Amino acid sequence: MEKNTPGYAEAIAEIEQILESFNSEQVDIDSLAAQVKRATELIAMCREKLRKAEEEVATVLREEPGEMA
Repeated sequence: MEKNTPGYAEAIAEIEQILESFNSEQVDIDSLAAQVKRATELIAMCREKLRKAEEEVATVLREEPGEMA
């Protein structure tokens, strides 16, 4: 991915903006493919961030079992 990868919240906001433009029919047909590609990239990035967060949480929970009372 590129250096200026947005954070999770920024990516979600951009996805929502793209969806809003689709729903309001303000999409320029010439940029439709580019917007779909960008949304797909953002969704993949968000999934990866969520997967990593799940792994980190699972690791923490395995390491600290006595503190979860």
